[in-house]
Amino acid sequence: MTRDTADRLDHVLPDPGLRAAILDAADAAQGDCVSHLSDLVRQPSLLGDESGAQALMADRFAALGLEVDRFDIDEQAISRMPGFSPPVLPGAYAGRENVVGVHKPRESKGRSLILNGHIDVVPTGPAELWTTPPFEPRIADGRLYGRGAGDMKAGIAAFTAAFSALRTLGYQPAAPVYLQSVIEEECTGNGALACLHRGYRADAAVIPEPFNHSISIAQVGVMWVRLVLTGTPAHVLDTSAGVNAIEAAYALAAHLKALEVRWNEPSCRHPAFCGHAHPVNINLGRIKGGEWPSSVPTRCALDLRLGFFPGQEPEAVRAEVNRAVEQARSTDPALSGVGIELQWNGFQAAGCEIDPAHPLVTMLADSHRAVRGGDPELVALTCTTDARFFQLYGDTPATCYGPEATRIHGIDESVSLDSLRDVTRVLALFIAGWCGLEPV
Repeated sequence: MTRDTADRLDHVLPDPGLRAAILDAADAAQGDCVSHLSDLVRQPSLLGDESGAQALMADRFAALGLEVDRFDIDEQAISRMPGFSPPVLPGAYAGRENVVGVHKPRESKGRSLILNGHIDVVPTGPAELWTTPPFEPRIADGRLYGRGAGDMKAGIAAFTAAFSALRTLGYQPAAPVYLQSVIEEECTGNGALACLHRGYRADAAVIPEPFNHSISIAQVGVMWVRLVLTGTPAHVLDTSAGVNAIEAAYALAAHLKALEVRWNEPSCRHPAFCGHAHPVNINLGRIKGGEWPSSVPTRCALDLRLGFFPGQEPEAVRAEVNRAVEQARSTDPALSGVGIELQWNGFQAAGCEIDPAHPLVTMLADSHRAVRGGDPELVALTCTTDARFFQLYGDTPATCYGPEATRIHGIDESVSLDSLRDVTRVLALFIAGWCGLEPV
């Protein structure tokens, strides 16, 4: 071990015996951590169906001796807050809870911390394409498979196990710690926003998203938009009598992909993303249209996901997209006679960044070195996470650090169990160093 490395470890925790004991306790918690993760994967916590998984989290937090705060999202209240996104589900939030485990020290001496994770998962796609059913956890070749195993139930299991490991040693954080299990990260982020409305703030927030032991220092903004195109129906015996909404949608999509090319030009890039070949994307995520194979289709809807750089306001991006659509409609004959409506729903999320020299980043990096030996990669994310709420609106510096996972949002999603163990160890060290410790 070099002198520099030793100094960095002393910065996290000066007592090498305590550091070793924490790592051993985190290792001992691995079996329970994997069991907890398996239980969470068994819960199909798709959008609107998060209650089973959240009940498990409430029980787990209570078993750790935490004060459990379960609360529905107040849509009317958060709709007035910056960062709010229009809900995707009708009737949005009735009976859908966030769950927070609250630790209060006897005497607050260290820095407070939020450990946040989202319990919601995306749809599985065709179940028959999975090797085994997506909500039946399977362990093979050192990996745990299942929808949400990586994104991001492993991260939730890791920070819960890290907190538990400290308690098994007879210690607890010497500062307030809030373990948050939230809904709707995958479409609005309103679950995390509701935690801010609830009053949760801290000196830092860590979200163990599955980014392979890297530390995030920036992330793009993301918005969803639905383009509804209306043509003119006709019998196919004379298609010239109609205006084909589906063909018009293809034409409009080409114009928007040209906008994506312009946004990715080097002169337009945020400095944090210079290392990315193609940092922002306009993804054509879903298309639905037509009424009958032998009819010229009247209507077609395109659902798009737009990426954009930190520092750009969502309102300005919306205006640029509106202008691009209007220009396409006025110049492209394929869009002549087509009605186009833009519906902005789901994500309306700004990008954000954190100074790589911030103490949150440096102490997390030192904790990583203590476990894995090398320097962590500092990354600019081409997706969004709930870190933006804490960083932009909650006066809480935030980053992501989590395990290695593959095929997230895909078929046969999985997480490395060795990586899960290491993240648990890193988080346990980080909690101890950031918050300080006191006897239970």
